[in-house]
Amino acid sequence: MSTGPTSAETTALLLESPRLLSVAEYHRMIEAGIFGEDERVELLEGVVVAMTPQSPAHAYCIRFLTRLLVRTLGNAYAVSPQLPLTLSERSEPEPDLAVVRADLDSRDRHPAAAILVVEVALDSLRKDRRVKGALYARFGVPEYWIVNLEARVVEAFSDPDAVNGAYRRTRTVTTAETLTSEAFPGLSFPVADLFG
Repeated sequence: MSTGPTSAETTALLLESPRLLSVAEYHRMIEAGIFGEDERVELLEGVVVAMTPQSPAHAYCIRFLTRLLVRTLGNAYAVSPQLPLTLSERSEPEPDLAVVRADLDSRDRHPAAAILVVEVALDSLRKDRRVKGALYARFGVPEYWIVNLEARVVEAFSDPDAVNGAYRRTRTVTTAETLTSEAFPGLSFPVADLFG
């Protein structure tokens, strides 16, 4: 007696040739109301991906870093908390924070480049390291931080290799240390402040 494929096998078969979306198609889906008003999704490599709900610790880190970045960087840069960043025809992530040049901030389109991107991670850590890290490196984001809530560290990535979709330099900054940005040398803070 033969049995049909398991659900895992079926999923693997279906994912062999998925229909990928473009940013334009994704925007039409948003305009058509396909996603609920409170539904948090983003487009990564042509795939609509659900975003993890925020814990109070996650929200605190975003508020802390937003205040710090705005104060430190001034008017030459726009600090974009949880807003779209259109990196390619198939990727429009919504990082927890992105720092873009103020002259690239527009009413007509989302920014297409960032100097610093920050993701605050707990359940999303694997996706933030592998998928988003590769994406940000491939599109030349000079510096990428992952605030790892579980380990209570900041994983700082710099020197993107666009061809391989990876960062050449990685450092882990603990709560006993001060994080100094490579993209913005005047930006530094004790990592312990992120975790209260």
